[in-house]
Amino acid sequence: MFVGIANTPRNYAWGATHAIADLLGRTPSGGPEAELWLGAHAGSAAVIEDSSLVGGAANLAEWIAAEPETALGAGWATREADAFGTGSGAAAGNADAPAPRLPFLLKILAAGRPLSLQAHPTTEQARAGFELENEAGIPIDAGNRNYRDPFHKPELIFALSDTFEALCGFRPLEEVRGIIAELRLLDLSTEEPQSAVLDLLENHLVRGLSDTVDWLLRDGRGGDSGEVEWLVERVVALADHARLLAEGGAAIGYARELATVRALAAEYPGDPGIVLALLLNRISLKRGEVKYLPAGNIHAYLSGLGVELMAASDNVVRGGLTPKHIDIDELLAVLDFTPQHQPYLAPIAVAPGVSLYRPGVTEFELVHIEADADASSATPVPMRQITLAGPAIAICTEGGFLVAGGLSSRPLKRGQAVYVTPDEGTLTFAGTGEVFLATVGA
Repeated sequence: MFVGIANTPRNYAWGATHAIADLLGRTPSGGPEAELWLGAHAGSAAVIEDSSLVGGAANLAEWIAAEPETALGAGWATREADAFGTGSGAAAGNADAPAPRLPFLLKILAAGRPLSLQAHPTTEQARAGFELENEAGIPIDAGNRNYRDPFHKPELIFALSDTFEALCGFRPLEEVRGIIAELRLLDLSTEEPQSAVLDLLENHLVRGLSDTVDWLLRDGRGGDSGEVEWLVERVVALADHARLLAEGGAAIGYARELATVRALAAEYPGDPGIVLALLLNRISLKRGEVKYLPAGNIHAYLSGLGVELMAASDNVVRGGLTPKHIDIDELLAVLDFTPQHQPYLAPIAVAPGVSLYRPGVTEFELVHIEADADASSATPVPMRQITLAGPAIAICTEGGFLVAGGLSSRPLKRGQAVYVTPDEGTLTFAGTGEVFLATVGA
């Protein structure tokens, strides 16, 4: 079954004003448009365009709750409960077993301003944290709540804009020390050098990244010593000084990192996350490149338009660049401090024009389908195929296709999205343009 779905972009303050509308051929709302959610997550379940197809359900969440075996397929209707060790879930008499659910959430994301520094827990951490906060009586929607569900939240981002800018994962310590060395050179060229503040940062790095992050956040968010406040102020001043030197023709090392400091300081003045950002990889995804963010990876999207696909969870542990709740102890427990170079998720070539991004989790994988008209071909309308292992959601971002499965078919044009039940089997996309298909992991 093909079921047309739609939604209204979330108006978070960091959203871009027209990027999502331009991509999908819509009229901008006039305000920030941050994320278009296509899924069954309770935060913004996708609206069903023709409710008569699904027994009158208004959105995907309602339909899946009412008819899980039809919407998800018989295997996926019980898989979540099995993953929790509860056999057939509610049918086995376990009231705590999770209800059948769509395990992934597809988004179109447009960052006009930097998002918060954040990380996501493992499944074990999410379950334990969720239970502890429930026992403590913290309301699910409380501002100081870390865990709103018992699920992990790995995610990937596919860049749609020419570049998608982000901070992602801890950089190797030798690179951090290289940035500090550059700051020392800049410090020597100012009228009032204050190298002692850089000594503070370097001394904490000797004790490790965990100690450094702990110090930055605790002292920088109301600590008594004022050391981090002083450090942030000095690093921002040196970054400003670097800009002036560069305008005069000087060669500046780590120029992009220092530009990031200036951009973050403009949005979040005095925030310790400004210095924390120097410990992280600064990446630029080109259009078509994909970054995978597993549990424990600290990251922040800075700017750009992309397709984001994640496990259907709302568990976010924040670490800076935000006025929202920050639980430092929980963040330190969740973070993976292993330094990494900028790993990208490489595509698997399924067929000409069909690329599969498989991060190795059960909840999701992403298929990118791209077809250009070929006037010299005997087949003027290119056809692409993909076989489903479970439920799927497709959105067309360019051109138009006829999507055919084993039971039915449906046209899909730019800006349109469709939910596909797994009984359609192998899907054939005939047409030209670009489609993203989110489905369950192998």
